[in-house]
Amino acid sequence: MATKPLTGTKVFLMLVAFFGLVIGVNVTMMKLAIATLPGTDVDSPYAAGLTYDREISAAHDQAARNWQVSAHIERRADGGATLQVDARDAKGQPVSGLKFGGRLERPTDKRADLQVELSEAGIGTYRGNAAAVAPGQWDLVIEGAARGARVFMSRNRVILN
Repeated sequence: MATKPLTGTKVFLMLVAFFGLVIGVNVTMMKLAIATLPGTDVDSPYAAGLTYDREISAAHDQAARNWQVSAHIERRADGGATLQVDARDAKGQPVSGLKFGGRLERPTDKRADLQVELSEAGIGTYRGNAAAVAPGQWDLVIEGAARGARVFMSRNRVILN
Protein backbone atom coordinates (compact mmCIF):
# COMPACT_ATOMS: atom_id res chain seq x y z
CA MET A 1 0.00 0.00 0.00
CA ALA A 2 1.45 3.32 -1.05
CA THR A 3 1.41 6.16 1.45
CA LYS A 4 1.38 9.78 0.47
CA PRO A 5 4.41 11.66 1.71
CA LEU A 6 4.04 14.41 4.30
CA THR A 7 4.95 17.61 2.54
CA GLY A 8 5.54 21.14 3.77
CA THR A 9 2.28 22.28 2.18
CA LYS A 10 0.27 19.66 4.11
CA VAL A 11 1.93 20.61 7.40
CA PHE A 12 1.26 24.29 6.72
CA LEU A 13 -2.42 23.64 5.94
CA MET A 14 -2.82 21.49 9.08
CA LEU A 15 -1.32 24.28 11.23
CA VAL A 16 -3.56 26.90 9.63
CA ALA A 17 -6.63 24.69 10.17
CA PHE A 18 -5.69 23.98 13.81
CA PHE A 19 -5.06 27.61 14.75
CA GLY A 20 -8.07 28.77 12.74
CA LEU A 21 -10.27 26.41 14.75
CA VAL A 22 -8.78 27.57 18.07
CA ILE A 23 -9.20 31.26 17.17
CA GLY A 24 -12.75 30.66 15.93
CA VAL A 25 -13.76 28.97 19.20
CA ASN A 26 -12.12 31.75 21.25
CA VAL A 27 -13.95 34.48 19.31
CA THR A 28 -17.27 32.66 19.70
CA MET A 29 -16.78 32.22 23.47
CA MET A 30 -15.75 35.87 23.86
CA LYS A 31 -18.86 37.10 22.02
CA LEU A 32 -21.12 34.89 24.13
CA ALA A 33 -19.48 36.06 27.38
CA ILE A 34 -19.83 39.73 26.48
CA ALA A 35 -23.44 39.34 25.35
CA THR A 36 -24.68 37.48 28.45
CA LEU A 37 -23.23 39.36 31.43
CA PRO A 38 -22.39 43.04 31.75
CA GLY A 39 -19.55 42.14 34.11
CA THR A 40 -19.79 45.11 36.46
CA ASP A 41 -21.65 45.85 39.66
CA VAL A 42 -21.34 49.62 39.40
CA ASP A 43 -20.72 51.82 36.38
CA SER A 44 -17.70 53.53 37.95
CA PRO A 45 -15.91 51.83 40.85
CA TYR A 46 -13.77 54.95 41.34
CA ALA A 47 -16.83 57.20 41.80
CA ALA A 48 -18.41 54.60 44.11
CA GLY A 49 -15.27 54.65 46.24
CA LEU A 50 -15.40 58.43 46.53
CA THR A 51 -18.97 58.32 47.87
CA TYR A 52 -18.21 55.56 50.40
CA ASP A 53 -17.75 57.93 53.38
CA ARG A 54 -20.99 59.74 52.54
CA GLU A 55 -22.83 56.40 52.46
CA ILE A 56 -21.50 55.47 55.90
CA SER A 57 -22.54 58.85 57.30
CA ALA A 58 -26.02 58.52 55.76
CA ALA A 59 -26.38 55.03 57.29
CA HIS A 60 -25.49 56.39 60.74
CA ASP A 61 -28.01 59.22 60.34
CA GLN A 62 -30.70 56.74 59.26
CA ALA A 63 -30.02 54.48 62.25
CA ALA A 64 -30.21 57.49 64.62
CA ARG A 65 -33.72 58.32 63.34
CA ASN A 66 -34.90 54.85 64.45
CA TRP A 67 -37.68 54.78 61.87
CA GLN A 68 -39.74 51.66 61.33
CA VAL A 69 -40.20 51.20 57.60
CA SER A 70 -41.86 48.08 56.26
CA ALA A 71 -42.39 47.10 52.65
CA HIS A 72 -44.70 44.57 51.08
CA ILE A 73 -44.45 43.56 47.44
CA GLU A 74 -46.84 41.24 45.68
CA ARG A 75 -46.71 39.95 42.12
CA ARG A 76 -50.15 40.01 40.47
CA ALA A 77 -51.59 37.43 38.07
CA ASP A 78 -51.15 39.84 35.11
CA GLY A 79 -47.35 39.87 35.67
CA GLY A 80 -47.22 43.27 37.33
CA ALA A 81 -46.31 43.92 40.95
CA THR A 82 -47.68 46.19 43.66
CA LEU A 83 -45.31 47.69 46.23
CA GLN A 84 -46.49 49.24 49.49
CA VAL A 85 -44.22 50.99 51.98
CA ASP A 86 -45.34 51.99 55.49
CA ALA A 87 -43.11 54.50 57.31
CA ARG A 88 -43.30 55.32 61.03
CA ASP A 89 -41.00 57.45 63.14
CA ALA A 90 -39.31 56.41 66.42
CA LYS A 91 -42.55 57.10 68.35
CA GLY A 92 -44.65 54.98 65.98
CA GLN A 93 -46.30 57.95 64.26
CA PRO A 94 -46.74 57.82 60.47
CA VAL A 95 -44.11 59.74 58.50
CA SER A 96 -45.78 61.86 55.84
CA GLY A 97 -44.51 64.12 53.08
CA LEU A 98 -41.59 61.97 51.95
CA LYS A 99 -40.79 61.08 48.39
CA PHE A 100 -40.29 57.31 48.23
CA GLY A 101 -39.02 55.41 45.24
CA GLY A 102 -38.45 51.73 44.70
CA ARG A 103 -36.28 49.70 42.42
CA LEU A 104 -36.39 46.01 41.60
CA GLU A 105 -32.89 44.85 40.69
CA ARG A 106 -32.07 41.50 39.18
CA PRO A 107 -29.09 40.04 41.04
CA THR A 108 -27.83 38.35 37.89
CA ASP A 109 -28.55 40.94 35.20
CA LYS A 110 -28.51 44.70 35.76
CA ARG A 111 -30.25 45.23 32.42
CA ALA A 112 -33.51 43.78 33.85
CA ASP A 113 -33.80 46.38 36.66
CA LEU A 114 -37.21 48.07 37.07
CA GLN A 115 -38.12 51.41 38.65
CA VAL A 116 -41.24 51.65 40.83
CA GLU A 117 -42.64 55.14 41.41
CA LEU A 118 -44.37 55.42 44.77
CA SER A 119 -46.94 58.01 45.74
CA GLU A 120 -48.46 58.69 49.13
CA ALA A 121 -51.71 56.72 49.33
CA GLY A 122 -52.41 57.62 52.96
CA ILE A 123 -50.62 59.17 55.89
CA GLY A 124 -47.31 57.30 56.05
CA THR A 125 -48.35 54.77 53.39
CA TYR A 126 -46.78 54.86 49.92
CA ARG A 127 -47.85 52.67 46.98
CA GLY A 128 -46.66 52.03 43.46
CA ASN A 129 -46.93 49.56 40.61
CA ALA A 130 -44.46 47.92 38.26
CA ALA A 131 -45.45 46.31 34.99
CA ALA A 132 -44.11 43.04 33.59
CA VAL A 133 -42.16 41.75 36.60
CA ALA A 134 -40.71 38.33 35.88
CA PRO A 135 -40.88 35.70 38.62
CA GLY A 136 -37.75 34.85 40.58
CA GLN A 137 -35.23 36.55 42.86
CA TRP A 138 -35.02 40.32 43.02
CA ASP A 139 -33.31 42.88 45.21
CA LEU A 140 -35.87 45.40 46.44
CA VAL A 141 -34.22 48.79 46.96
CA ILE A 142 -36.30 51.46 48.70
CA GLU A 143 -35.15 55.06 48.99
CA GLY A 144 -36.94 57.88 50.79
CA ALA A 145 -36.10 61.56 50.40
CA ALA A 146 -37.12 64.73 52.22
CA ARG A 147 -36.31 68.19 50.86
CA GLY A 148 -34.10 66.68 48.19
CA ALA A 149 -31.88 64.72 50.58
CA ARG A 150 -32.01 60.95 51.03
CA VAL A 151 -33.20 60.09 54.54
CA PHE A 152 -33.87 56.36 54.14
CA MET A 153 -32.47 53.48 52.09
CA SER A 154 -32.86 49.72 52.35
CA ARG A 155 -31.98 46.73 50.20
CA ASN A 156 -33.67 43.36 50.65
CA ARG A 157 -33.70 40.13 48.64
CA VAL A 158 -37.23 39.07 47.69
CA ILE A 159 -38.62 36.13 45.73
CA LEU A 160 -41.62 36.82 43.52
CA ASN A 161 -43.69 33.89 42.23
